[in-house]
Amino acid sequence: MKFCSTCGTPTEVQIPEGDNRERSCCPGCGAIHYVNPKIVVGTIPTFHGKVLLCKRAIEPRLGFWTLPAGFMELNETTHQGAARETWEEAGAKIVLGPLFTMFDVIRADQVHLFFRAEMPSADYFAGEESLDVKLFSEEEIPWDELAFKTVSKTLSLFFADRKAGRYTLHTGDVFNHTDWTESQFKA
Repeated sequence: MKFCSTCGTPTEVQIPEGDNRERSCCPGCGAIHYVNPKIVVGTIPTFHGKVLLCKRAIEPRLGFWTLPAGFMELNETTHQGAARETWEEAGAKIVLGPLFTMFDVIRADQVHLFFRAEMPSADYFAGEESLDVKLFSEEEIPWDELAFKTVSKTLSLFFADRKAGRYTLHTGDVFNHTDWTESQFKA
């Protein structure tokens, strides 16, 4: 942040008193501007054992497949955001299930949350941010054409848990394109 959003004065990067991290601080009005991770919410929508994926019509990763997801908005819960994103990107109505994965994406300053979801019908359509929307069996998933590491990891874990006959809450950290840590908790 180059200018204070409160008074317009150029900001200075420093560690405020009582803090331990550098922040953009305003020497004019004293405001401290905190930049925190953005929350991405989405679903793993299923219908008769198949998973609904969207082909991205926007950057980043234009033309690649993803689960329906996007940034959470102000004044909505994570559940509302996940359902909204599923409707906006895939035109699908869902019955939202429990949280399935939560990944800290360090390099992008984001947290990704994916919820399991059931589609009561096979009605769906490509929203403005999708070129195509399609139901895939596990064997049909275009693994080499998935847009994001968190999506491929979520799908891999989903199919593994389904085969095991139990679903677990999965968490992990993505530091860059190759470094990955994972922990597992029973849901």
